[in-house]
Order: sequence, then C-alpha cells, then structure tokens
Amino acid sequence: MKKAIEWMQKIQIAVGGFFLCIFLLTVVFQMLSRYIGIAATWTEDVSMYSFIWAVFMGAGAMVYEKRHFAFTSVSDMLKNEKIKSVLAIIISLVMLVFAVLMAYYGYKLTQKFWNYTWTNIPSFKRGPTWTCLPICGVTSTIYLIAQIIEEIGALMKGGNK
Repeated sequence: MKKAIEWMQKIQIAVGGFFLCIFLLTVVFQMLSRYIGIAATWTEDVSMYSFIWAVFMGAGAMVYEKRHFAFTSVSDMLKNEKIKSVLAIIISLVMLVFAVLMAYYGYKLTQKFWNYTWTNIPSFKRGPTWTCLPICGVTSTIYLIAQIIEEIGALMKGGNK
C-alpha cells in the first residue's frame, strides 16, 4: 500500500512539474510575442490554467511529505512522543476535513464548468482544467488517511515510529 501511495505522489509531482514547465514556457512566449508585436492572446489562459494545475498538484504532493501544512512550533516543544503522535493525528484529521471538502466541491465545480469554454480558445472546455481540484482533494485524502493510520500504529507501539 505504501509503495502505491509513493508511486501516486511521484506521478503527482511529475504532473505538477509538467504544468509548471508549460506555465514558464507560455509566459516566456507571451513576453517575446509582446516584444515582437505578435498577438498571442491564448497565452493568458494557458499560463493561468497550467499554473493552477501546477499549484494543486504540488500542494497534494506536499501533503504526503507533511510539508504543505506544518505546525511545528507546538510539536517542537513537546518531548513526549505519544503526545506528538496525538497532535499529528489531530492535525491530520483537521486537514482531512478540508481535503474531503476540496474533493467534493472540486468535483461539483468541475461538473458546473465542464461545458464552459476558455475565453481565448473557445474550442477548449473549462471542465478538464478544473479537474485538478478533485484530484488534489482525493490524493490529499489518501495521503492523510495513510498518515493517520501510521500515527495510530506509532501510538500503539508506544509513540515510537
């Protein structure tokens, strides 16, 4: 199970990196086209939606590594490993609520915008561009459930991971 989750996170990082590259290339092309005097209005939509994908794929992947949301000021002061595990479970549960809400409302948003078209590229639909929200929500949910299970296992072993 852990290998599958690690594999999923690597794919998510690769997808985020791919869209970040598209974003950077599009912005560079947009700057060059303005300098040369060519109208490239499509670059605004492509750069915006690729950046959104890069951000949400990166956010989900960082939840796996416990880097996206970090409340270390309290846990760094704690010496007791059991209390640290309980705090980690509580934080993961709070994040889990938000991840589930992101998956649910991201799905609703994707459904709503499925047939809307892009402003500058009317042949493209907006629905697929918003699927990053439910994907991020679902993957974050999976990562958080795995972390909660791991922390409960650590608690049962006496607080040592």
